[in-house]
Amino acid sequence: MENSKLPLHLCHVHKLSNFINRTHILVHSVALVFLFSYRASFFFQHPKTKAGTLPWLLVFASEVILAFEWLLSQSFRWCAVSRTVFPERLPEDDKLPPIDVFICTADPEKEQTVVVMNTVLSAMAMDYPPEKLHVYLSDDAGAAVTLNGMREAWRFAKWWLPFCKRYGIKCTAPGAYFSAGENDGDEDGGFGGSEFVQEKKHMKEKYEVFKKRVTENARIGDTRSNSRRDHSAVVEVIQETSSDDADAIQANEAKNMPLLIYVCREKRPSQPHNFKAGALNVLLRVSGVISNSPYILGLDCDMHCNDASSARQAMCFHLDPKISPSLAFVQLPQNFHNISNNDIYDSQLRSALKVLWKGYDGLGGPCVCGTGYYIKRVSLCESSISEAGDAMKLRQCFGPSNEFIKSVRQINKPDHMLIQRNNAQPNEIQLLASCVYEDGTKWGKEVGFLYGSVVEDYFTGFHLHCKGWISMYFDPKRPQFLGSGTTNLDDFKFL
Repeated sequence: MENSKLPLHLCHVHKLSNFINRTHILVHSVALVFLFSYRASFFFQHPKTKAGTLPWLLVFASEVILAFEWLLSQSFRWCAVSRTVFPERLPEDDKLPPIDVFICTADPEKEQTVVVMNTVLSAMAMDYPPEKLHVYLSDDAGAAVTLNGMREAWRFAKWWLPFCKRYGIKCTAPGAYFSAGENDGDEDGGFGGSEFVQEKKHMKEKYEVFKKRVTENARIGDTRSNSRRDHSAVVEVIQETSSDDADAIQANEAKNMPLLIYVCREKRPSQPHNFKAGALNVLLRVSGVISNSPYILGLDCDMHCNDASSARQAMCFHLDPKISPSLAFVQLPQNFHNISNNDIYDSQLRSALKVLWKGYDGLGGPCVCGTGYYIKRVSLCESSISEAGDAMKLRQCFGPSNEFIKSVRQINKPDHMLIQRNNAQPNEIQLLASCVYEDGTKWGKEVGFLYGSVVEDYFTGFHLHCKGWISMYFDPKRPQFLGSGTTNLDDFKFL
């Protein structure tokens, strides 16, 4: 009862840095006023000097434009804030809302299958009720190696998830965990007994076997498939009925596993696929008829979970009754594990993550960053739902699937926080993942992640803010997600 009265999070205003920033803005603005006065006085002091008027006017105009651009960029320095959460004050596990995890991969040659599966495993092993966690992987290449990798990941997860839960492992990506220091007690949850050391060694051996199987599948499989732009839809709920590699105790511990779903949307050369935004919208539809969770975690395929409590920390914002009705998403920073000491390409994104976004957070919140965000499902289709319950209008917005429209109507109902794992018909799921489903609908325009831009994340975030939604930026001391940053010029050029 006491916890229900305590705040789930606190906002800290950086008074000193805000004072310094505002003072700098004031001094700089005064200097600009003097500069403009000096430029303008030239035209009154030398009204008959025509030879130098044009160059002077061009310089004056350029200075005005640059000053205006500078003035706009100072808004994020006006009210920088940071936030603290208290996940221990959250309600009991049975009252927490379900979460869908969306992971996107597009090229098994550039995005190694082992790395992608580490991200999948890290999401499955988060410290969250497993029956309320559903992990979806979108494979835009339709590669057999990725599907086989998902099956191998499911088998390994039966051992990995109980191990993480038993010992409170923070970094739930096995590759990153085993590559960390041998005596890193922080990663091991403080355990260091002989039993733990033995089990960790045993788990590492199983991970090496898992990695070998995935690598061999990648070597044998056709990663250079010519059908990446021309293949049918494949949706498979990953399951493993065989228990040859698990004893009775292990099978009992792994009984409650998060739902794991492989999704490969249909792609045809004659139909636009809309890149990552299109893949995310397919996941939005397919998940709607399977789990239909009210909250979604979006991750890049190389951005593994580095803190098992990430979902609980994000729920401290989403479950706050004061801000929840208007809160669209919680954005966490992009952090990277492979940053060099020099970091000549600024892969740490220090200006954006440490200055810009903290300032944005004080002004209504940042935009979606493409990965590491917990977004409310209703925010992606709320305006279309509010068009009333007219079946024809809903079909014009969301497409011809009656099952999906039924799931959309459930979003705003009070019992939507309950677990809803549905047994959708295969034909219905194939329809939702088809390349022609969005024709004549509002997908990518008003519904889902927006099209028309290569930065669908920022575009969608701006759109949500324009509709009145707010967002939060949460930057804890321990990075919640870690990915691969830019380390060479070739990668930097394509950012």
